[in-house]
Amino acid sequence: MNGVNAAGMINRMIRAAMLDAQLYEEVEHDPSKDQEALMVVILVALVNGILAFPFNLLLGRGFVTSVFLLVFNIIWTLIAYYLYAYVTYWVGTSLFQGTADVGELRRVLGYAYAPAIFLWVPCIGWLIVPIWLLVTGIIAVRQALDVDTTKAVLTVLISIVIIFVVYLILASIFGLGSFSMKG
Repeated sequence: MNGVNAAGMINRMIRAAMLDAQLYEEVEHDPSKDQEALMVVILVALVNGILAFPFNLLLGRGFVTSVFLLVFNIIWTLIAYYLYAYVTYWVGTSLFQGTADVGELRRVLGYAYAPAIFLWVPCIGWLIVPIWLLVTGIIAVRQALDVDTTKAVLTVLISIVIIFVVYLILASIFGLGSFSMKG
């Protein structure tokens, strides 16, 4: 990992997943962690994409559709990461007078993705991980924007709704709803 200390990154991912607010403060104020935060998101996207591939095949989606979904989900994760940073920046600074720049939000939110590495785990993946991600996102946003928890919760929820709408628009443009069901 060019310029990234893998052991340090994994340690920071664990701290982020354990809701260590101090970790988010450290990452927020360390621009040298830009690439590392992106690597966390890429790692999570690759692990989940690769592990979802055989499940898509087992669900009868066919090889071509499964490959398409693998590539789309990795690309969407990266797009969503940047979109999340910019949208939370705009929402948090415009509506709630938060103080941060986009780079700070990108770094903390990159680490907030850490629990998503467990999305593939049966049962807990789809039940617990989304709530866990919501909590890590709230802590990350609270620390980066220097706002109270209520403003951080509202910032994250508003941002998620905006990003979900963008996802639905993209999915309808690319016909993902029907494509994913074909063989």
